[in-house]
Amino acid sequence: MANTVEPLKRKALGKGLESLLPRATPAAEDRATQPATDGSQREISVDAIERNPYQTRTHFDEVALAELAASIAATGVVQPVLVRPLPTGRFQLIVGERRWLASKKAGLATIPAILRQVSDEQAMEITIVENLQRTDLNPMEQARAYDRLSREFRLTQEQMAQRTGKDRASVANFLRLLRLPVDVQAKVESGELTFGHARALLGLEDPDAILKASQKIVALSMSVRQTESYVQGIVNPEKRKAAEKVKEPLDPNVREARDLLQRALGLKVTIEDRKGKGRVIIEYSSLSDFDALLETIESVRRT
Repeated sequence: MANTVEPLKRKALGKGLESLLPRATPAAEDRATQPATDGSQREISVDAIERNPYQTRTHFDEVALAELAASIAATGVVQPVLVRPLPTGRFQLIVGERRWLASKKAGLATIPAILRQVSDEQAMEITIVENLQRTDLNPMEQARAYDRLSREFRLTQEQMAQRTGKDRASVANFLRLLRLPVDVQAKVESGELTFGHARALLGLEDPDAILKASQKIVALSMSVRQTESYVQGIVNPEKRKAAEKVKEPLDPNVREARDLLQRALGLKVTIEDRKGKGRVIIEYSSLSDFDALLETIESVRRT
């Protein structure tokens, strides 16, 4: 798909809309038959603006929208919206849908707007990238936005990361969410499952297994860490069984020996005993702990 600006040369939207919005040429600015599209600000009737068909956000928090409307009614619109002129004489929103909706809710007749002449492709890309730089998109909205940038603009994960100011691994993780079954995606979108839950579930490759696990996670209100352990138990059942055996009640003599070692060493000690055979695990959290352990062992050896 044609783009008027080479992808690798454009900066992320967070560094300025100018990187994605070409200015009108002087010849275009001189055309009296068209509205000014040189980036100047003007007041536009809120009723003359049409919704953005490329909007990736599917949910607007009504409470937050009402709060914004109250703020706008009191102090006005601080930041203008971005629109492009349509052949019909109306305008199409590119950036600022929440401000536009809140202004209508506040009863404003006009809204400050910046006009730019951009193509359908540019309008779509600007909208998607601008939304991705916000923090209030749910994980599935972000995943679908990245997917659109990949499919419709042929952007690599590295290019998408540059556009949005994210790291490439984060982009890859969001895109992986689209592998989840539709019912599980709906749980992520509604907030029943978090991004962390979804990432853990992707450890299961079978869609039916993912769906079944998601239902149990929601029913038991599992934390992300519990979900990770639960998924690992499904992926590695033998490891789960071994872990369960370790949790079996310790023999009183083994427990006494463990406690004695912990007091002597000042470190966490685990004893895995199987009928007189097993292993002793000593955990340390720093090099100083490790050095102290070596000194203790050396002093015992010398006595």
